[in-house]
Amino acid sequence: MAIEDAPKNASYPYNHKGYTKLRDSEGYPGVKPPWGTLNAIDLNTGEYLWKIALGDVPEFKRKGIHTGTDNYGGPVVTAGGLVIIAATKDSMIRAFNKRTGKLLWEFELPAPGFSTPAVYNIRGKQYLVIACGGGKLATKSSDAYVAFALPAEKKNN
Repeated sequence: MAIEDAPKNASYPYNHKGYTKLRDSEGYPGVKPPWGTLNAIDLNTGEYLWKIALGDVPEFKRKGIHTGTDNYGGPVVTAGGLVIIAATKDSMIRAFNKRTGKLLWEFELPAPGFSTPAVYNIRGKQYLVIACGGGKLATKSSDAYVAFALPAEKKNN
């Protein structure tokens, strides 16, 4: 019997009431940073090629401390070698060099982009769009989509 077919007054031996995360007395994760990472792994060897903290907590960033944040959403990788991801609590979308993990670009979105960006091509021009829904992790909610046109690749003559 499916749950939706069960009598409304049925009791079940198990239920899920959400997640409880380990937090310190100030509300930060109760583990040592980084609190979120972006990793590149060589699928032939299983070895990490690079691993970086992904996202920032504003009060720590102002002090020059890069902590990473919880993140929900995946990256896209372009043919030109960019890893593009939003996913972080700090409302930023970022582009990294896929070989080195070096941050190449970031932009503040109207709310966190807890989603995977889409990359598409129209008449030879490449575009990127991200849904900025936010709402998780006590963040601002939004119904915005933000789109970017990627610069054309320089051709070597």
